[in-house]
Amino acid sequence: MTAPRRRDRHGRGLKGRLLPPTVAVYGRPVRLPLHRTRSDRFDDLVRDAVAQLERRWMAELSAVEFAVEDVPPLRAGEADAGCAPGVVADETAGGPVPLGRLLLPGTDGSPARIVVYRRPLEARASDDVDLLELVHEVLVEQVARLLGLDPDDIDGGDSDPGDRDPGDSDPGSIDPPGPSSR
Repeated sequence: MTAPRRRDRHGRGLKGRLLPPTVAVYGRPVRLPLHRTRSDRFDDLVRDAVAQLERRWMAELSAVEFAVEDVPPLRAGEADAGCAPGVVADETAGGPVPLGRLLLPGTDGSPARIVVYRRPLEARASDDVDLLELVHEVLVEQVARLLGLDPDDIDGGDSDPGDRDPGDSDPGSIDPPGPSSR
């Protein structure tokens, strides 16, 4: 018996997937990169940005949960959510639009939680590099609020030599491109 044939309506090609969502590699199912959704790619951006922050602030962020939600919740009576404490908002959209939120530890023992909102960030990014920078900026601002520090202190780079890995090159040894680096 043959597999059911899919129709080619009006010369637009066969219907259906070009690739299966997973393939078996050494007996384990592996997701194919072509089947990654925008949501999956955004989750990876957040994981990478969190990993970068955790390298420097591991002890302080060990009990913090990071989460991604598609859109900020709108609760009854919270029409102006951007002004709520712990919210990083974009004020340029005709009103505050939350991009991320810090939820402090609860009295019931729940850990601090930093939430990043995917759709508002994607709407403001012009490309993938811009999106990566926006995600990183929102996370830095929320971590700074949580730790009670300035965002420049959180993302100050490797200003303290003790924070650098021994294998890292000296950032001062590379001249930036420009007129002075002829």
